[in-house]
Amino acid sequence: MNRRTLLGGLFAAASVPALSACASGITSLDNQGTTSGGGSSKGGVTIGTANFTENQVLGYLYAAVLTAAGVKTNVRPNLGTREILIPAIKGGDIDLLPEYQGALLHYLDPKATATEEGEMQNALTVALPAGLQVLPYGMAEDSDAFVVTRETAKKYALTSLADLKKQNGKLVIGAAPEVKKRQVGVVGLKDVYGVEFKEFKSLDSSGPLVKGALKKGDVDVANLFTTDTDIRANDWVVLTDPENLIPGQHVVPLIADRKADSTVRKALARLGNVLTTAQLTELNRQVDKDKKDPEDVADAYAKQHGLA
Repeated sequence: MNRRTLLGGLFAAASVPALSACASGITSLDNQGTTSGGGSSKGGVTIGTANFTENQVLGYLYAAVLTAAGVKTNVRPNLGTREILIPAIKGGDIDLLPEYQGALLHYLDPKATATEEGEMQNALTVALPAGLQVLPYGMAEDSDAFVVTRETAKKYALTSLADLKKQNGKLVIGAAPEVKKRQVGVVGLKDVYGVEFKEFKSLDSSGPLVKGALKKGDVDVANLFTTDTDIRANDWVVLTDPENLIPGQHVVPLIADRKADSTVRKALARLGNVLTTAQLTELNRQVDKDKKDPEDVADAYAKQHGLA
């Protein structure tokens, strides 16, 4: 994991505006007003991304549509996890990053109960630190998933997360290190489903390490993302979540007030209204399987769909 040391900075002091969800599910730009901090993108926008393929693709998509709108951009990919990225955007080292509604909300407020997209969007505006805001969420969605091989599912009669409790102390879970302490992770699996694992193996975020370990049988359960094409390719089983531990995860831009002007808002809203979950899954495949560069994949998509 590439955890770069980020320089500190001053917190922006602007307040976070409230957002409202329209009937189509995508938050409307209408009636949201302007940022009270007088944000401006004239000096350029620095985009940060997490350390997994999809987030890098999204970061470069953000850069493509903003560049087309006349905004100078700089992408800092693969910076690490939310534990690094959130302080970085608060401190001014980056200005914008692709986020996911439910995961971000649970990071900010582990006790949050909102599950519907509009409710989560409103809850995020309350939970976010001063100086940050979420822009309209898009159609594309990527949720966490807990996955087992077909063989493991048959061996232990596993179809849902609740079934894991019957094998307490026997199974090994593999995931990114932070999943051990997250609600949508080991903590929540124990609190909600009473699940306890034999061992937690720190690997990566839906990447080659955790997927390789699942294939080899080094782990029994793996935390992957629902847009990961390897799930279908390997006939892996996604365990159902009857107690709704895993919240909805629409892609949502998180931005500092200081940069959230109308040019940025409109450009990112256009992308959100075009990019679908299926398309995002395909872009991930091109990077992971075809070994294409994330920036090239994002630029090609933006041009193909009239966004750049």
